[in-house]
Amino acid sequence: MRIAVVTPTYNEAENLPKLVSALFSLPLDLSILVVDDNSPDGTGQIAEQLAVAHPGRLSVLHRPGKMGLRSAYLNGFQKVFDGGAEAVVQMDADFSHDPSALKIMSKLLASHDVVLGSRYVAGGSVDERWSAGRKRLSAFGNFYARTILGLPLHDVTTGYRMWRRETLQRMPLERIQSNGYVFLVEMAYLAHCLEFKIAEAPIYFADRRLGKSKMSLKIQMEAALRVWQVWWHYRDLKKAGKAGRL
Repeated sequence: MRIAVVTPTYNEAENLPKLVSALFSLPLDLSILVVDDNSPDGTGQIAEQLAVAHPGRLSVLHRPGKMGLRSAYLNGFQKVFDGGAEAVVQMDADFSHDPSALKIMSKLLASHDVVLGSRYVAGGSVDERWSAGRKRLSAFGNFYARTILGLPLHDVTTGYRMWRRETLQRMPLERIQSNGYVFLVEMAYLAHCLEFKIAEAPIYFADRRLGKSKMSLKIQMEAALRVWQVWWHYRDLKKAGKAGRL
């Protein structure tokens, strides 16, 4: 299976070389697309150097500035489709997602349409350095989104995912409106509404060791409101219950 990892970057100069090394050490037929939003720390230039060091295995999509998670992934998906990818991975560049989890995720994808890297299934966990309050907030965020949307999943906000190419191509991605972290929830909900087979693989979610987190209270509050908009936006599809009636 030809796997393409799409990883959006903004100021990940310290993490990217280590991530690329870890990914290419896996026993998988794997390529990487870095989607860089003109990082001022030189991430885009470092990505170009890595592309020279790994010809045919790493490519870079440069964008003029911060344009949001939605467009980063949608632009990235199209580029790896053109490159012949059979499976597509969504993955953060800050090492919060353990590259080694791709081995079990790729095995599960053989019998599913999409595999979510889940912190909240048996065997999954979050960084041991998190405070009790942060753990509760993360768990509540998932409970909140799952309850409103009626999703039979444990981790709907995870950014670590592996999709079959044909699954993504059958999804009306142009219908997705969210441009922040709720984009991840919206993608999961759309896949559920279309009745795709979704698996969850346990992962350990580590806090970033290098660089600065992009999560803020403002982003979290916006996400809470956007979940209701996602529910409203897909109410017709949820009622239809079948992909063919979109």
